Amino acid sequence: MAAWIFWLYIFAFAAFVGYLVISGVPPLLHTPLMSLTNAISGISLVGSLVLAGADYDLSSSLLGLVAVTCATINVVGGFLITDRMLKMFKKHREPPP
Repeated sequence: MAAWIFWLYIFAFAAFVGYLVISGVPPLLHTPLMSLTNAISGISLVGSLVLAGADYDLSSSLLGLVAVTCATINVVGGFLITDRMLKMFKKHREPPP
């Protein structure tokens, strides 16, 4: 039981540090940082696919499935947000008369 509490503390600390790091990013750097984050999420998606497809016990496969789902949502959402932000910088062409 003590091991779970230790890992819960590690998770809470990582979430807190991640929040502090992301909240300190200026808006100008958000799009390049989002692209880098999407690449890292893609790597975690591959790792979660390996875990879900490996021949471990049922609980590991279920955790792998949860990891695949979360990583996929993160990658797709990140690309949608990045695409939307990049569209803000495009100049709108006026149609010819």
